[in-house]
Amino acid sequence: MPPVTGPFAWFDGQWATDLQETVDLTADAGPLDGAGWWAVAATFEGRVTGYRFADVRRAPLPPPDRAWRGPAVDSWRSSMSRADYLAGVRRIREHVAAGSVYQVNLCRVLDAPLDDDADPLALAAVLAAGNPAPYQGVLCVDDGFVVTASPELFLSRDGSTLVSSPVKGTAGPGEPFADKDTPENVMITDLVRNDLGRVAVPGSVVVQALLARQEHPGLAHLVSTVSARLEPGLGWTEVLAATLPPGSVSGAPKIRALQVIAELEPGTRGQYCGAVGYVDADRRTARLAVGIRTFTATRDDSGARRLTFGTGAGITWASDPAAEWAETELKAARLVGLASS
Repeated sequence: MPPVTGPFAWFDGQWATDLQETVDLTADAGPLDGAGWWAVAATFEGRVTGYRFADVRRAPLPPPDRAWRGPAVDSWRSSMSRADYLAGVRRIREHVAAGSVYQVNLCRVLDAPLDDDADPLALAAVLAAGNPAPYQGVLCVDDGFVVTASPELFLSRDGSTLVSSPVKGTAGPGEPFADKDTPENVMITDLVRNDLGRVAVPGSVVVQALLARQEHPGLAHLVSTVSARLEPGLGWTEVLAATLPPGSVSGAPKIRALQVIAELEPGTRGQYCGAVGYVDADRRTARLAVGIRTFTATRDDSGARRLTFGTGAGITWASDPAAEWAETELKAARLVGLASS
């Protein structure tokens, strides 16, 4: 097979090439209700970009033409030190004690230098082999790429049916979940119910599964699933406005949690904790994953290429600061290890 060049995307077993247009969907996602197959990337801060590809076919992930060359394992830096993160957890607990918020997802972003010729298909192959995930995917456009091994469904669509499966609660393989994990998952599931309820036919929001344990490489999660039927006359503009950013990576109540995040986190999250996947406007289907366990390649202000990866934990009154830091390390260890040389 000749080397893969040019923009491409691969999600849900669909290989897409021949990029036709790139559209800013932040204020108006109407094109997703029109025609075509779109790769979609949304940042945590709310910028949504659509990439319409003309050639889309069922195919496995193409093999890379060269091996993955990642950052040195000791070159990763964190947006928050351990001391800063622990202080952030304590500050969130103060907000909870004051009654202004119930749960906040506190995150840090890791980044490291990346060679200009690093191949996203090679990274995707490394993750597929070493950390298989239900929402594996890759999007490569311009000089950047997103490679995800997300375990979490942000939104799927089949006609008028919307489904979201928030993940809340993390434990080591075979280990019990912490006492705080069950109420935290229930809280965020209720938040997702409310988000979907803003665009759903009244009475159609249903919790299909609650607190299901899912095993993943190196850890386990608690996962719930919520479905709803989209109100006639509404489309992707309304759906994304009601649901972004994902509730599982923001907090409850969402608006106040986002204010606390802006107060405590030193920079933007970008693609991390946003959404990535595809929308097939012709078939009225979609599958968008939460942008966790996700690598993004970008250029910094100096023009140097960098690879970023985010990790975080949900903070409640019951949170122990050291344990929450350890959870961020658990979530990052396997993936960062795979991506490092």
